[in-house]
Amino acid sequence: CQQAGRGSVRASGNFNANQDAETLYKAMKGLGTDEDSIMKLLTSRSNSQRQQIKAAYKTLHGKDLVGDLQGELGGKFETLVVALMTPPILYDVTSLRNAIKGAGTDEKVLIEILSSRTAQQIKDITAAYRQEFNKNLEEDVTGDTSGHFRRLLVILLQVRGQRSGEHRSGIYRCVGQRSTLFSAGEKKFGTDEEQFITILGNRSTEHLRRVFAAYMKLAGYEMEESIQRETSGGLRDLLLAVVKCARSVPAYFAETLYYSMSGAGTDDQTLIRVMVSRSEVDMLDIRADYRRLFAKSLHSAIQGDTSGDYRKALLLLCGGNDA
Repeated sequence: CQQAGRGSVRASGNFNANQDAETLYKAMKGLGTDEDSIMKLLTSRSNSQRQQIKAAYKTLHGKDLVGDLQGELGGKFETLVVALMTPPILYDVTSLRNAIKGAGTDEKVLIEILSSRTAQQIKDITAAYRQEFNKNLEEDVTGDTSGHFRRLLVILLQVRGQRSGEHRSGIYRCVGQRSTLFSAGEKKFGTDEEQFITILGNRSTEHLRRVFAAYMKLAGYEMEESIQRETSGGLRDLLLAVVKCARSVPAYFAETLYYSMSGAGTDDQTLIRVMVSRSEVDMLDIRADYRRLFAKSLHSAIQGDTSGDYRKALLLLCGGNDA
């Protein structure tokens, strides 16, 4: 259950869209752009307030705010600002569309969005995708993926869509399922990914947690270990994401952020996507999990891995240092 108000970005109390539109206009007018004003303003308003500012800007100046911002800014900072100005569901569908339509599929994006969003969000995403691109998301996903990986993605798209908010009773089924999973897993995994996929794709979070606990008792190790050992590639990444999100969405995102910054080079696309899309949802929980899992603050990781206005804006979204 997501507690309310666990985001680092909140709606501004004494909000005036016209005033904000003017502030942004002034920040871009004349010689040089006042990037600091732009980022401070946008990160201290909620996404719905940013949409109102956009409308006010259009009314006052007859111009598109996002277009003007793009004209003034550049690089990763520009990408981040445009993401902040995009309504959340539209941001998700655009990310999915870009992941599918390029050369080769960006599996990471499909996995991250489809395993972490709520049933209602998946429904909204599917509808918005059709509206925006006049295409069927499920068809696009199936046309671009294959095998068990494709099968689980489709289950996530369908089941989450249909069973919005439904909690099926089924403690008694756990025992049957854990032994099914165990025989599917350790004994003859290669032949029976189907079992894993059906059970992991079809269950409520609550139910899955009980299945994991039962599996641990029966097998003597965590479900994740079994998946790591017995599967590979996109299917492994997707199964792991589903299990991790069932355990804890903020912990899953803490880990995603950590890997976006570890190793050589930063995966800026992932860093931007997670920081923007979770800023009003559960960033405070993500920060706490980051601290717990990696013994350093998310703030210091961003600080060490990025630079310039891009870094300043990310730190504002992070919203504090849990040093």
